[in-house]
Amino acid sequence: MTVAGRYVGQSVRRQEDPRLLTGHGRYVDDIVVPGMLHAAFVRSSVPHGLLRGVDTEAARALPGVAAVLTAAELHPGLHPMWQTMMGQDAPAAPFRPLADADVRYVGDPIALVVVESRYIAEDAAELVVADIEPLPPVLDTSAALGDTASLVHPELGSNLAGELPAAGSPELDAAFASAALVATETFHQHRYACVPMETRGLVAQWDPAGEQLTVWAATQGPHEFRAICGRVLGLPEPRIRVIMGDVGGGFGQKMFPMREEIAVVAATRQLGRPVKWIEDRNENLLGGGHAREEQMTVSVAADDAGHFTGVRVEQLENVGAYPFPGNGSTAMAGSMIFPGPYRIPALSYAARAVYTTTCGRCAYRGPWMMETVAREQMVDLLARRLGMDPLELRRRNVITAEDLPFTTASGMVYETVSPAQTLEQAAELIGYDAFRREQAAERERGRLLGIGLALYIEPSQSFGPLGTDGATVRLEPDGRVALVMGTASHGQSLETTMAQVVAEHLGCDLGDITFVQGDTAYVPYGAGTGGSRSAVVAAGAARQAALALRERIVTLAAAVLEAAPSDLEVASSAVGVRGDPASALPFAKLAGLAYFGHAALPEGAPVALEVTERFKAPPFTFSNACHAATVEVDATTGQVSILRYVVSEDCGVMINPMVVEGQIAGGVLQGIGGVLYEHMVYDGDGNPLTTTFLDYLLPTAAEAPAIEYGHVETASRLPGGAKGMGEGGAIASPPALANAINDALAPLGIHLTRQPMSPAAIVAALTP
Repeated sequence: MTVAGRYVGQSVRRQEDPRLLTGHGRYVDDIVVPGMLHAAFVRSSVPHGLLRGVDTEAARALPGVAAVLTAAELHPGLHPMWQTMMGQDAPAAPFRPLADADVRYVGDPIALVVVESRYIAEDAAELVVADIEPLPPVLDTSAALGDTASLVHPELGSNLAGELPAAGSPELDAAFASAALVATETFHQHRYACVPMETRGLVAQWDPAGEQLTVWAATQGPHEFRAICGRVLGLPEPRIRVIMGDVGGGFGQKMFPMREEIAVVAATRQLGRPVKWIEDRNENLLGGGHAREEQMTVSVAADDAGHFTGVRVEQLENVGAYPFPGNGSTAMAGSMIFPGPYRIPALSYAARAVYTTTCGRCAYRGPWMMETVAREQMVDLLARRLGMDPLELRRRNVITAEDLPFTTASGMVYETVSPAQTLEQAAELIGYDAFRREQAAERERGRLLGIGLALYIEPSQSFGPLGTDGATVRLEPDGRVALVMGTASHGQSLETTMAQVVAEHLGCDLGDITFVQGDTAYVPYGAGTGGSRSAVVAAGAARQAALALRERIVTLAAAVLEAAPSDLEVASSAVGVRGDPASALPFAKLAGLAYFGHAALPEGAPVALEVTERFKAPPFTFSNACHAATVEVDATTGQVSILRYVVSEDCGVMINPMVVEGQIAGGVLQGIGGVLYEHMVYDGDGNPLTTTFLDYLLPTAAEAPAIEYGHVETASRLPGGAKGMGEGGAIASPPALANAINDALAPLGIHLTRQPMSPAAIVAALTP
């Protein structure tokens, strides 16, 4: 276990909590700009059809209506949109903020109504009449691939959004030919939504005189928002200012502006007045971006001792009509991460992504997680067919410390991971052997008890534009410290953890740091907060800048004290000669000399007490964990009760253990929701059926288990030793629960391969 420092490694209370927990946060809907108009979208109620006309006359005549914009009015002058991390030439759905000539899913925005108040906007939107000639919906992912008559995007000529062909491998063919056992199964994951506490929203203001655009946005990346606005409007980025205040969750949904945000930005430039749009919950569920709907067929070859000798994977993804980012496919990431924590000598991975007339896919906490969901369920299924306990099968195949550094069949190199240690710690914490004994006894009494495990490797995404971040650390004239970063916290406690890093390495008191983020006019460029990158990339920048400023402060103090820099120590916002407390100069004294008394300083003494540094991370840093769950299934009602839930996590050096556990808990609860409660349902005609919280069920505190935590700290090779871990809780919890449920149902000969595993689904499986 890594020894905690003065701040790093300590469960410091969150600095943002006094503001957020007392209702003093400042969100987009709190922004009021003089002359501000309000926007509402007119959306398609038809999943697929020709748009023969849009009658806006009644809406335009309503008092208070400033404009009703359709594609004909809004689209001229707009340029193509693309995301920085995907690249300009990446495959993507056609760009059009509003429907033009046809509609492609229920919720497709047809017109934008801009009026004096939100109430009038809702009334005016109801007066817009769209003449739509229905076309057959495109819903079945497999059938859509060969369908050339019903195309979601006719201009593309196919419903295939993307394809990753499998590479041939003689070694893999030989492994399957000589295997003692080959097991094949297809696993299905259903569609669900990100459901952040705060829905999407923005206020956009165009200054015609200065040709300046200001946007207040609920976003995970202000600079990316600015870049996309610049591309679409044809504006230089310095003329665009994006301001992010407090953000009530994102989970990937707010990583990139979607069609509605672009439409509002285009409208403010066209109208010359500020425009606010706040998405309501129905819109968020209907068209804010969906996730997870896919299937994966996994074939595993194993020898008679249960060692994996080869794996073949085929993935089929439903990316909806307008996915974000790019074409919505997670196949490239999934193919790289699929081997996970196991020794898999040979791997083949093929994938296809398919457009359908449903809401587009968006990023959602661990977007590639199907690889873990399918792989970990496959391990349990293979164990059953081998007559082996799933824990023992994992032990025989898991990567151990002796294997490191380890190169996977997909080319990923692991240097500092600990899957074997987390597996054993989780098994010990949950009392695996004792539970097996209890389970056997209780089965005799008719109780259906089960235990499930899930191992995973989680990458910190730090490739391309995600691989660098900036931080400015400035000593203010009063001796306090300003930390200015390009991050975009939306629940990750960055105000606390980044300040901990700076306080630790600069030597100041934590309470002396003011954290600033989210305003492109002031902060260094940052790719935003997502992809489990903050503890690696952002903290790396904060650490680097803090150390650089510390060096300047020490050099200044050495000149003032007439001492060698090596003889000085920094602590508690003061610098003094080591062993001589009376010599200590407070930061405030040094700052005063630098800013106001520099004429009296010795020649060469530094007076610039502000440092900006950029940190460049390697493409991947890997964390890992093991989740273990025990459940009871009611054979009459199908109700699943979670008895215990354990997580053993290795995210390297923990900046703040309390924050780490909070991130795990949030992700686990999202996974529980996905497996047991949440389901975005479409009927056979393409109509969404779960567009309110009466139908789209979320787990509450009453359904949340008391999570038990274990920690293994294997420092990464990066300065600071941290690894990312923000997505792991949501990645491993679904297969851990699925395995526990199937373990409980095993005596009845039932093995579920589809989610959600709701009471209705379980009862149906139990019914002869």
